Amino acid sequence: MNADTRNTAGSSTRRGKLLTIWTPEDKAFWAQQGQAIANINLWISVPALFLAFAVWQMWSVVAVNLNAIGFNFTSNQLFWLAAAPALSGATLRIFYSFMVPIFGGRRWTAISTASLLLPALGIGFAVQDPTTGYPTFVVLALLCGFGGGNFASSMSNISFFFPKERKGSALGLNAGLGNLGVSIVQFVVPLVITAAVFGGIGGEPQTWVKGSESREMWLQNAGFIWVPFILLSTIAAWFGMNDIASAKASLSEQAVIFRRKHNWLMCWLYLGTFGSFIGYSAGFPLLIRSQFPEVNALAYAFLGPLVGAVIRPFGGWLSDKLGGAPVTFWNFIAMALAVVGVLYFLPKGAGGALSLPFGPASGNFYGFLAMFMVLFTATGIGNGSTFRMIPVIFMTERMREAEGKATAAQEQAVKDANKEAAAVLGFSSAMAAYGGFFIPKSYGTSITMTGGPEGALYLFIVFYLTCIAMTWWYYSRKNAEMPC
Repeated sequence: MNADTRNTAGSSTRRGKLLTIWTPEDKAFWAQQGQAIANINLWISVPALFLAFAVWQMWSVVAVNLNAIGFNFTSNQLFWLAAAPALSGATLRIFYSFMVPIFGGRRWTAISTASLLLPALGIGFAVQDPTTGYPTFVVLALLCGFGGGNFASSMSNISFFFPKERKGSALGLNAGLGNLGVSIVQFVVPLVITAAVFGGIGGEPQTWVKGSESREMWLQNAGFIWVPFILLSTIAAWFGMNDIASAKASLSEQAVIFRRKHNWLMCWLYLGTFGSFIGYSAGFPLLIRSQFPEVNALAYAFLGPLVGAVIRPFGGWLSDKLGGAPVTFWNFIAMALAVVGVLYFLPKGAGGALSLPFGPASGNFYGFLAMFMVLFTATGIGNGSTFRMIPVIFMTERMREAEGKATAAQEQAVKDANKEAAAVLGFSSAMAAYGGFFIPKSYGTSITMTGGPEGALYLFIVFYLTCIAMTWWYYSRKNAEMPC
């Protein structure tokens, strides 16, 4: 591309909302118009992703209140309502990973954000009718997976807009501020369900009863509160974002990632970071309640996801400065040590032979909480650093193949690298999202089999050790295969 083409503004680079020329690695193009366009798309993407996470995690609050307003579901049924969004969200991410190059980032962001209206409105109406059957709630829980799926397409889309040296920060901001939806839904929903936020149009209150205590509750607000924001975000995405012509790719073109070794390696590492974040977020209230029953779990549950989400942009920024692999390597070491700390502060005896032989016998909640804050902080930093690694890995790999070839081949290598990296960002997030189901389930299985969660925590330590070894061997050691 010559200088005249690069510097041509306005109509030559855009056709409506379609960007016909997009070369963010070109510093002149980036300074003249690329950065401004990229930032607009990022800041419209952030609230859309925030709402997606909020809808995805709605059931963590709704499920615990259903029986108190007149429903009669078993503990196991309620557990599956809380777990179903994680399963459907993770599965949808597999497909959402490939949607942006097929439909365009603007179109798909608007469509996927609008889809959040289905579970938000559905839950709002369903909880007002005490005759609503369990299968209906299961369907609504599965529909909340739309929110989980959106992450894959959102991260894929934003990766196309930024140059390599800024991808870590941009992806960290998009994901980190989006991840705040996990914490905010656990903080905001318990507040809005206590008042008639929408007046008469929001429906009548339910009577919440627990023992001798009773009060009015508007559980429908757990869904309705997000509706106006979803509508605004959908409109902003449709009219404010852009599609990129060079990002177009068919499903078959993107499927090449399944033959790339580093796709599967990064899926494993991202399972260790984001899978831990979403899994610990889902299981934290239950773990507190089971191990420290005297503590009000809901008063602390939102803190972990809040810390992990807020710190994620810092993980991306730090990785842009120091490299993603070194940050990821030391981060997994911190995670393994933090789990050891959690084991130390757990009450002794419930886990039988698996309990540590040292540490306070009755446990220490504040030590336990501090270790989990370290763990959540590390998951957030690791989320940013691993996602910074992916674009660098695939750009390096494709450019090595094009080394010494004609300019056209090198330009094609850049396009291929960006498409593959975007697909891997989405697909790895799909694999990692299953952590939202398996971590809480591991706690439950360990408690059932041994009396305590220690068995699950030991398993997590072993898993982190494999992540440490993999990161060091392939990415962070001297003469590593793919330093990044």
